[in-house]
Amino acid sequence: MKYNEFKGLKLSALGMGCMRLPTKNGFDDIDVDAVKNMVAHAMEKGVNYYDTAWGYHNGKSELVMGEVLKEYPRESFYLADKFPGYDLNNIDKVEEIFEKQLEKCQTDYFDFYMFHNLCELNVEQYLDPKYRIFEYLIKQKENGRIKHLGVSAHGNLDTMKRFLEKYGEHMEFCQLQINWLDWEFQNAKAKVELLNEYNIPVWVMEPLRGGSLVNLNPKQEAQLRAIFPKKNNLEVAFGFIQNLPEVKVTLSGMSNFEQMQENVEIFAKGEGLTDGEFDNLLALARAMTSENTLPCTACKYCVTHCPLELDIPWFIELFNEHIYSGGGFIAPMALDAVSEDKRPSACLGCQACEAVCPQNIKISQMMKDFTEKVKY
Repeated sequence: MKYNEFKGLKLSALGMGCMRLPTKNGFDDIDVDAVKNMVAHAMEKGVNYYDTAWGYHNGKSELVMGEVLKEYPRESFYLADKFPGYDLNNIDKVEEIFEKQLEKCQTDYFDFYMFHNLCELNVEQYLDPKYRIFEYLIKQKENGRIKHLGVSAHGNLDTMKRFLEKYGEHMEFCQLQINWLDWEFQNAKAKVELLNEYNIPVWVMEPLRGGSLVNLNPKQEAQLRAIFPKKNNLEVAFGFIQNLPEVKVTLSGMSNFEQMQENVEIFAKGEGLTDGEFDNLLALARAMTSENTLPCTACKYCVTHCPLELDIPWFIELFNEHIYSGGGFIAPMALDAVSEDKRPSACLGCQACEAVCPQNIKISQMMKDFTEKVKY
């Protein structure tokens, strides 16, 4: 297993993400024996990082991982958990939830703990001192019940900037969705560059984009094979991540023993991509994400001509993500944080924006389609 240094610790480059554990009869019915076998293999092969959360498997992930990991010496692994601020019903319950998480995980402390899913929906609450979230978590760090404090983020670049301007000096790591498709499509590159300004190392989530990067359509598969005739899709995806020096841990949500075996074998080799492979892979990503999406360059001419001053480039970015992914939570979550008079549904259809769009995007139609497709 390859290891990366972090503040005197040796972290396995591969971490076990516990959001997609093996199940028997439904999402809540975790196959505990299967998890035990996977963890045993992971431990044997040198994986020492395990990442769970309050909401994973509707609250069962923490319970199962606590039960499984108690069989191992506490100093032999690193356990990560998160405060579930993605659900605003939890915002004023930081102390209650943290104590319950320790109990569920059968531990006295968390090695790594995060503000979970920083995004447009919750950034105001995370930054608001009246909820005492930051105050409480810093106190737990002082008390030794959190060893390292960080943040996981699905929000846009501006949201991350706001959070880091206030708390950046206290954040020791940041967990981001990074993969070869989202490096440019979800602006992951710019987010990593922002973190570099704060000297904050990166943890990777969704390196396979929920498995979609190993299940390409025939056309995309043929294009990828042309670039990588001797590497499978999993090796390509993980190889891309290993080209990023900022990354310390890559979390993979493995759902069966075979996936664990394959993941461990790839990270034991620790092979990245050549410069040519890296560039060609990003070119393929651009081609893939340009299909059925809108070619916005964020010039913002549209915003200056919109009588309502709607954030049209951001809406197009969210629209493209929603269309390419076939749905998902990112667009609804982001738009839910916007007042009704500033949402796509507020568009007057006046087409003033279209008159100045260099890309000739039919913005008014996009606004109508977006409103129909996204429920927020």
